[in-house]
Amino acid sequence: MATIIAARQALTSTGWRQNVAVEINSEGRISGIVDNNASAASVGILLPALSNVHSHSFQRAMAGLAETRGPTAHDDFWTWRKVMYRFLEILSPDDIEAVAAQVQMEMLEAGFASQAEFHYVHHGPGGEPYEQLEELSLRHFEAARLTGIGYTHLPVLYMQGGLNGHSLNGGQLRFGCKVDQFEQLFSNINSQMDTHPSDFKLGVAPHSLRAVPIDGLNAAIDLASKSPIHIHIAEQVGEVDEVQKTLGVRPIRWLLDNMPVDKRWCLIHATHMDEAEVDDLARSGAAAGLCPITEANLGDGVFNALSFLKRGGTFGIGSDSNVKIALSEELRMLEVSQRLRDKRRVILSDSNTESNGRFLYERAASGGAQAIGRDAGRIEIGAFADLVALNDSHYAITGLSQDTILDAWIFACGDELVSDVWSAGRHVVKDGIHANRDRIASQYSNTIKKLRRAL
Repeated sequence: MATIIAARQALTSTGWRQNVAVEINSEGRISGIVDNNASAASVGILLPALSNVHSHSFQRAMAGLAETRGPTAHDDFWTWRKVMYRFLEILSPDDIEAVAAQVQMEMLEAGFASQAEFHYVHHGPGGEPYEQLEELSLRHFEAARLTGIGYTHLPVLYMQGGLNGHSLNGGQLRFGCKVDQFEQLFSNINSQMDTHPSDFKLGVAPHSLRAVPIDGLNAAIDLASKSPIHIHIAEQVGEVDEVQKTLGVRPIRWLLDNMPVDKRWCLIHATHMDEAEVDDLARSGAAAGLCPITEANLGDGVFNALSFLKRGGTFGIGSDSNVKIALSEELRMLEVSQRLRDKRRVILSDSNTESNGRFLYERAASGGAQAIGRDAGRIEIGAFADLVALNDSHYAITGLSQDTILDAWIFACGDELVSDVWSAGRHVVKDGIHANRDRIASQYSNTIKKLRRAL
């Protein structure tokens, strides 16, 4: 039996429509978009929901614990990383599952319908493999089944501690795999994909040029076949300098010249590019995976979105460290970073879409879906019913219509506007509350108290 959502306003792939009904079939896909002449509507504003393209879920549990300046006057990503490694020493499989469920629930309540998990914690403390090699990957799948989020799992290949080939140590030992072990890990996960919902996907993530040598990159790409491939790249100036010193060129230039980068790829951060790299990355069709809240929190720098999007570049947004999970704020941060750099306003828009909010939202929706290999990001017959509804009686948007709604949500409000979320037709958020909130939040609360005592 089809599910029908009646909306007073809906942003479809052909534009805004008034008083429309969206039909969802048993496979979780949109099967009809028709005029709704009935007087009653089930939701106010219906939008295609976004995909969260980049997450390290476990880091949500350390949010706020790395905001004290380190022993030197200069604090940056590398000092933050020391806190993260210390935190890794105490995480159990149960902890990781509880935190992942909390993160996914918060994403759904913020308006995301799907998530890609860049999953690199594979082993126990000290690097000891679990009896079931894919134990921690399965914990993320279990969390996704509980929350109902659309899920793309990206097991990470992490082989060395830097371009000099240094061995892994400390917290990194939980990440490390040689190629043969990683291939076995991937095979184990892949053999179980038929047991998960049909919209769950498996991709691969060679961690970075620093952590994966060429043979590892090639092995990961071979495993991916037609699936998503994500990689951290050009996030930090120190990383760019190290790659240039060792490989002779900047990291994005090396990747574009040596790997088959195309629409399957998502380059996470890509913060530091010269103009030639911007142009070539845009032309490759690959997505840039932008995480503005985390990038600001870590002091990474400002992504050159203006040049990239002028060249037709594709992007999605992610919450990365999950220091704060806020869909509208990620988009707002992306735009205001450009404003602060260029000292002007309304930068990311074009002559066809003058609304800053709509320009950002539609491109993040389509680009994010591409990045995680999901047939979503639009309200169109045949696409997955990844949908988010906004409460049009909320003071921030009451009386507004069409593009102005998105401008107000992104620039003048927050995600409390979200009333309902569907992921592949699963109605997981109602009246702003996730269906399993009490269970998930209680388990997370117990977990976080235990972890903080241990630290």
